[in-house]
Amino acid sequence: MKVLRAVPSTAVLWLLAVVYLFPVLWFVLSSFKPGSELFSLPLTLFPQDWTTSGYATAWSRFDFQQYFLNTTIVAVVTTALTVAVSAMTGYALAKFQAWWLKAFFVCILATTMLPTEVIMPSAFAVVRDLGLYDSLAGIIVPSVLTASGTFMFRQYFATVPNELMEQARIDGVGEIGLFLRIMLPLAKPICVVLAIFSLQWRWNDYVWPLLVLRDPHRYTLQVALRSIVGADNIDWSVLLSASVISLIPMVVMFLIFQRHIMNADLNSGLKD
Repeated sequence: MKVLRAVPSTAVLWLLAVVYLFPVLWFVLSSFKPGSELFSLPLTLFPQDWTTSGYATAWSRFDFQQYFLNTTIVAVVTTALTVAVSAMTGYALAKFQAWWLKAFFVCILATTMLPTEVIMPSAFAVVRDLGLYDSLAGIIVPSVLTASGTFMFRQYFATVPNELMEQARIDGVGEIGLFLRIMLPLAKPICVVLAIFSLQWRWNDYVWPLLVLRDPHRYTLQVALRSIVGADNIDWSVLLSASVISLIPMVVMFLIFQRHIMNADLNSGLKD
């Protein structure tokens, strides 16, 4: 009976999986089609003439090595700083008792109600006045502190029993050591989750790098992909292949780190 009751929900889940995966499958398989076959009728899912010419053209025509390097620098540096700053901010907001910290936390959450486009003009003016325009630092610095990352760490640290912290203080652990040696290791799942999200955000970021960067040699991958689109015509075969290439690091990253997300034992440091 349990198996029969699970059939409808399982069927719905499989249907949703097909709905989400079908466009992705079409996108990937279309990158192996020649340009003449992309819009020929009737449309087919699988290529009739498999080709990797789009990948070869995309890799040879554009400086993907430089674009990958620029995007990797932005994504990795921003992610490391985001995790560190969000963890410290979330810890202070969760464990330090002060009325102004609660007000500060509300102000941080209030920023999530503002569209990104509203903040961009003032952020661009600050970056320009600091001399960070047309540099990778101009992309990194405004993206370090995120309200979502601070919220995630604050909520997680709020669930850590204060008794664990008191035991550490009795054993002579200082506040910095308490954070680095006890609290931060406990928050490893949140660090991994935020790191995955941050890498994805920075890797796929388009509008902000487009505003800040002017030199083509400093372009990130998404801005460089936009340059493939011509004013009069679009080489769809090259564009699809280049887009698939840009997705490979994100897929590999997720496959490597997804197993760490649920590895948490909050009570491992407490005695029965």
